[in-house]
Amino acid sequence: MDYNDYGVKKYLKLLSKEYKNIEEVSEEIINLQAILNLPKGTELFLSDLHGEYDYFNHILNNCAGIIKNKIESIYGNAISESERKSLAILIYYPEEKLELVKKETENMEEWYNITLYRLIEVCKNVSSKYTRSKVRKALPSGFDYIIDELLHTQGDAKNKDKYYQQIIKTIIDIKRADAFIIALANLIKRMAIDHLHILGDIYDRGQRPDLIIDKLVDFHSIDIVWGNHDILWMGAFCGNEACIANAVRICARYDNLDTLEEGYGINLRNLSSFATKTYSDDSCKEFLPKIYEFDDYTNSDKSNISKIHKAITIIALKLEGLLIMKHPEYNMYDRLLLDKINIKKGTVTINGREYRLKDSNFPTINSENPYQLTTEELEVISKLKTSFMQSQRLAKHVNFLYSKGGMYKIYNNNLLFHGCIPMTEDGNLKKVGIFGKQLKGKELFDTIEQIAHRAYSLQDKSKTNESDIDSMWLFWCSPDSPLFGKNKAAVFERYFLDDEETHIEINDFYYMHRENEKTVHKLLENFGINNPEAKIINGHIESKKEDVNPIKANGKLIVISGGLTEKYRKGKNHSRYILTYNSYGLLLTEVEKFDNKAEAVSSGIDIKSEIRLKEEIKTRKLVSDTDIGNNIRNEIKDLKMLLMSYREGIIKEQI
Repeated sequence: MDYNDYGVKKYLKLLSKEYKNIEEVSEEIINLQAILNLPKGTELFLSDLHGEYDYFNHILNNCAGIIKNKIESIYGNAISESERKSLAILIYYPEEKLELVKKETENMEEWYNITLYRLIEVCKNVSSKYTRSKVRKALPSGFDYIIDELLHTQGDAKNKDKYYQQIIKTIIDIKRADAFIIALANLIKRMAIDHLHILGDIYDRGQRPDLIIDKLVDFHSIDIVWGNHDILWMGAFCGNEACIANAVRICARYDNLDTLEEGYGINLRNLSSFATKTYSDDSCKEFLPKIYEFDDYTNSDKSNISKIHKAITIIALKLEGLLIMKHPEYNMYDRLLLDKINIKKGTVTINGREYRLKDSNFPTINSENPYQLTTEELEVISKLKTSFMQSQRLAKHVNFLYSKGGMYKIYNNNLLFHGCIPMTEDGNLKKVGIFGKQLKGKELFDTIEQIAHRAYSLQDKSKTNESDIDSMWLFWCSPDSPLFGKNKAAVFERYFLDDEETHIEINDFYYMHRENEKTVHKLLENFGINNPEAKIINGHIESKKEDVNPIKANGKLIVISGGLTEKYRKGKNHSRYILTYNSYGLLLTEVEKFDNKAEAVSSGIDIKSEIRLKEEIKTRKLVSDTDIGNNIRNEIKDLKMLLMSYREGIIKEQI
């Protein structure tokens, strides 16, 4: 290495500002070498959250079952099952559990004493795989010194016991036990999961996707791969009117207008007024939202939601038609169905066959120009567009999705993505036309990600990137989009036709070929992954009603379709899966329905789960075996160069 090379010397001088002399460089090299020999941190993989905040929050709080397992391993039969459950719930929901304990417990001082010792032991266990420096950085302010002392007390047993006793006694005496318990519980959860992977579809169906993203923004280490429902909302913020209309349509379909109004401050007044007037004599019964209980709704409530739902659906179908005609390269003319309607007969002709419409009241459709929006519809979508693009909270969330997300992620030799990699019937990668180029596999994913970023970064630059913004709708529902992966989005058919055969959406050939181990190897190689232990971790709920085996290709591909929201699962037998990957291997768990936090706190009920795959490795994985380990080795290499330059006097030490 030529230390006098201008680029090398400039870099080493910059590095010397952080490590000023031989002593500091040596200390950091020793520290980094030691870190390489620690066990790898635990990764958690979640997918298809679909706005189900309470369920998602519980999985984060119980750390995908890790907390419960830690308590079992530490205490076993030393304490009763009810005590173990109570301790777990206290860690999950410390504020709520403390409130309940105070109502039920006579001797709180004794309870505090016992509980604090137990929490400290759990905290020691979950933090044992990390350096003291990393744990310190995670310590809550106000209690950082105390917790650090309790976790790393030195000396003989007697001195340690006395030291512990005095600290804990003082915490209780000065009425800081509650705050200390909350701090410990949060630290335990922070240490239990080292890195979180979200494999798409945060939005739609469930009530509070906005709260989910708030939680993700604050998570200490995270990456996201986009799902088609995420790209829809990203496109809506970028100003794609078809995306905006569909985002609103889905919220109406699942009785989720609060996400728009309360979550993001989207003004629906103009849409509501237009819908009420336009469909005043229409029951809109086919547009009743898909919810389980109407007990809390008046007839007026149901009627208003249904009218809004129908109004925005017609607007969405028109806007989609205009995009398809504007872009013949989309090759989606089969989705132009409004012009196939015979309003007088109440029928529609699809692929040469005539079908009776369930609803044939179309007061805003002009038979001569069915995709033309009326003046009022244009005003509705214009106001919605302004509201979407000016929502500060949506802007923050979309920025987060762009900064932490992408079309795929390669992490520790695993390939993570949502949906599919488009393939042909004979098992080859399918070439997809985008902006005049024929792309497949990784190149297709990379190009879609670049277009999405251009649409976002230039959304305020008039028409300079109009095609990029238009493409956001294409990525949401095109048969060739990796995020969608079906032959059509049968939106029109589900709303207007009884014939369920027309509702069927056929999956991309990828879903057939991913069962083959050789195919999976080829897909991994296409993304530059050649490690024999590599796997594909695949999100997305398929369009099948029957359950599917989540373990494919002899374990080389794992599907973790979450499907957390009941609104999505109604009428289907989809299972919910979560995946963890720690230093001992992979654990795929099937989890059951989560009822509510209140019941969990009061009764100690946790999510029931069943292990579907436990893939243990022969040699425990260390940090040195991970992507972080590769980065650390590069840091060590650079530091050794700096050390040599100090010793040879090429760069002067700062004493």
